[in-house]
Amino acid sequence: MRLRQLLFRAALLLLALAGTSARAEPDEELLGKARNYPLGTAGTWYGNPFRVGSWSALDKVPGIQTRLVSRPVAASPLPRAAQPAAIAYRYRNLSYTLADYLQRQRATGLLVLKNGEIVAEHYRYGRRDDARFLSFSMAKSVTALLMGQAHALGLVASLDDPAEKYVKALAGSPYGASSIRQLLRMSSGLTFTERYDGQDDIARLARASAGAAGAGSPVDVLRSITQRHTAPGEKFVYASAETDVLGRVLTAATGKNMAELTTEWLWKPMGAEHDAFWRLASDGQEQSFGGFNASLRDWARLGLLLANDGKAGSQQVLPRDYLLDATDPARQPPAFRPRKATPYFGYGYQFWLLPLRERSFAMQGIHGQTVYVQPSSGLVLVLTSVWESASGKQNPQPYEERDALWRGVLQSLGGSTAE
Repeated sequence: MRLRQLLFRAALLLLALAGTSARAEPDEELLGKARNYPLGTAGTWYGNPFRVGSWSALDKVPGIQTRLVSRPVAASPLPRAAQPAAIAYRYRNLSYTLADYLQRQRATGLLVLKNGEIVAEHYRYGRRDDARFLSFSMAKSVTALLMGQAHALGLVASLDDPAEKYVKALAGSPYGASSIRQLLRMSSGLTFTERYDGQDDIARLARASAGAAGAGSPVDVLRSITQRHTAPGEKFVYASAETDVLGRVLTAATGKNMAELTTEWLWKPMGAEHDAFWRLASDGQEQSFGGFNASLRDWARLGLLLANDGKAGSQQVLPRDYLLDATDPARQPPAFRPRKATPYFGYGYQFWLLPLRERSFAMQGIHGQTVYVQPSSGLVLVLTSVWESASGKQNPQPYEERDALWRGVLQSLGGSTAE
């Protein structure tokens, strides 16, 4: 009788698990499930039903040029915790679980680390652990990390050098006259529009980067930006062009491409598990403002490297003092601190700074790509997504719930949410 009861309960559990796995994922038909989440082409990869497939395998999209970032021979360990974490959060006065979040939002991947251990890892829409997820603007933070290492090695003499000292193609232009530090803080004062309406400056830069007929080169677009909204160094205004300039400074100053720098300075020393890659612009330059692609676990390893202030094991991979300058609100000028730079976030060196008492910061990309880090609690949350909304102004709901989830992770796993 006892054995029969155990078998019956096991059968019920298997049925429950099967029912969970069979549950529909948000907007799965719109996103291409019936076609096994297809890849697009160079002209269609950005839209539905190609987002899931293309945004996790951009190097396989016809017409997209990429450059490899090589993993080391052996990956650093990323062990699983003995018990999965119980994570809950509150949003609009209702309580939710991590499973609820995955049923409410279009997450393709979600991973939580606590002190270097995986306490939650989920893949959705048919994605697997070897998928390399497109960063969009999380690439800006990667670019900033490379800049810190270039400066530490003396290849970039000073963060107050003008960009044109290294990028001769920008000599005599306003962006060329902007200092590296101003560009890191997106404070050149130049008016670069980023409305995501297809008619703005970011659309012009994207078309030039893709080699569209009549779009000119990316440098042509950069040189065309001449109007100012503010004096240099005074105010944060989001502008992807400033990161594009930083990428060009890096390659000119080092004599290497960004894929080589990422391999040597990040991927191999941190012990990445998978190769990564950069998308290339039409002129062969890596798209430093949005073109990096990596697996979920390697995004987590990068977050762990940041949580450990640039150390991988006993090795100091990145300069600690520079990382604090990049991510500590207390080290920013008042205009760049949380609730000053924007109504919520502050802005460091290509990192978003949260208004919490304990240093907490994020890498963020359009459509819901995120790596949250709180070093004092050892917590890292990685989220890759295919949100429809390009801007919180269009639809704030996924942005608000993402923040609520991160606060729930902190509260559930011993982090701090005090402001």
